[in-house]
Amino acid sequence: MNYLEKLLDGAEVEWKPLGEICDFQNGFAFKSNLFKESGLPIIRITNIEGISVDLTDVKYFDPTDYNNSNPLNYSITKGDVLIAMSGATTGKIGYYNLEETAYLNQRVGKFIPTDSILNNRYLYHFLLSKADSLYILAGGGAQPNLSSNILKEKFRIPIPCPNNPEKSLSIQKEIVRILDAFTELTAELTAELTARKKQYEHYRDQLLNFEEGEAEWKPLGETGELLRGNGLQKKDFTETGVPAIHYGQIYTYYGTYTSKTISFVSDKTAEKLRKVNNGDVVITNTSENVEDVGKAVVYLGCEQAVTGGHATIFKPSKNIIGKYFAYFTQTEMFASQKRRYAKGTKVIDVSATDMAKIKIPVPSLEEQQRIVDILDKFDILTTSISEGLPKEIELRKKQYEHYRDMLLAFPKSIV
Repeated sequence: MNYLEKLLDGAEVEWKPLGEICDFQNGFAFKSNLFKESGLPIIRITNIEGISVDLTDVKYFDPTDYNNSNPLNYSITKGDVLIAMSGATTGKIGYYNLEETAYLNQRVGKFIPTDSILNNRYLYHFLLSKADSLYILAGGGAQPNLSSNILKEKFRIPIPCPNNPEKSLSIQKEIVRILDAFTELTAELTAELTARKKQYEHYRDQLLNFEEGEAEWKPLGETGELLRGNGLQKKDFTETGVPAIHYGQIYTYYGTYTSKTISFVSDKTAEKLRKVNNGDVVITNTSENVEDVGKAVVYLGCEQAVTGGHATIFKPSKNIIGKYFAYFTQTEMFASQKRRYAKGTKVIDVSATDMAKIKIPVPSLEEQQRIVDILDKFDILTTSISEGLPKEIELRKKQYEHYRDMLLAFPKSIV
């Protein structure tokens, strides 16, 4: 606060309604049945990730498919600030930092500063700090929906020195300079993490790619016991009790292995569920996409756990290490086999019976342990939130949020 006070040097701060200094554009209603695999990129609410705009799952369109309207009027360019207007991501802010022009889908909005007193990057940082307020403004609940009119009328932004544009922009730029330093560091660490993940995937695939005679390929069912679970719904969870692994958590929360669960069930519920012991591998059988089917987590906890439906427990024999198998499930060799057994359209399933047919390479136990030891080190560097780069990135994000909240804690004497 001392730094902010020095920066303001007694200057007046006015909290202006967003609509006074900024216009707003809602997205275009692109038709999902006209999405393309190439063409002009569409930014959807799923691409708004908070710090930047994520294009890993982008869809495309051909403007000639829309003869009666013009989606090209809904373009965004580098430096635009975006917001998710509805759904679970309501209030999330994105900064478009790419050279390629993209186009707004419905339920995504773009801020357009109309007053030269507003620095767009300053607006971005301030909006990031108010994600909770934006969600509340949208009505919260299960189906939040943010109105652009309410956003412009009800949401206010602090403008230092409103009567002195030159000084106001100078203060805003200094705040932006400091906060950008933190986001740039986070971006650099994230880029390094991405590179290490690729390196990890390369070494993993190399280590698990055996020459003829180096390993015996066996059906999974011959290397251990496979038990399909049943029951266990989210409503069964309790604050404490018997550790429980829900199938959905395997592809949303857990990594390759875990010694603790994030969910528990009562002793009575646990009696009806399949038991998971130390060293067992819990595998997903069901998902909305084939990529998440067959994901596995090794349970290394001391206390017996349980799991339920849409999951299969693999209990390794004495000839295979559970963690070795879990690493193999992350390879394309495993993925190509599970795709052959996948059934369904909206919901994809690979049964325990079919899972047992998937062949895996089984080298000596000594070689399995050597591979596990190497991959464990990479796993810590690329996925552990308590060690390695993920921990460093999380710390930098918290540091950014701390200084952002401090630098944007303007007095509210004038509203």
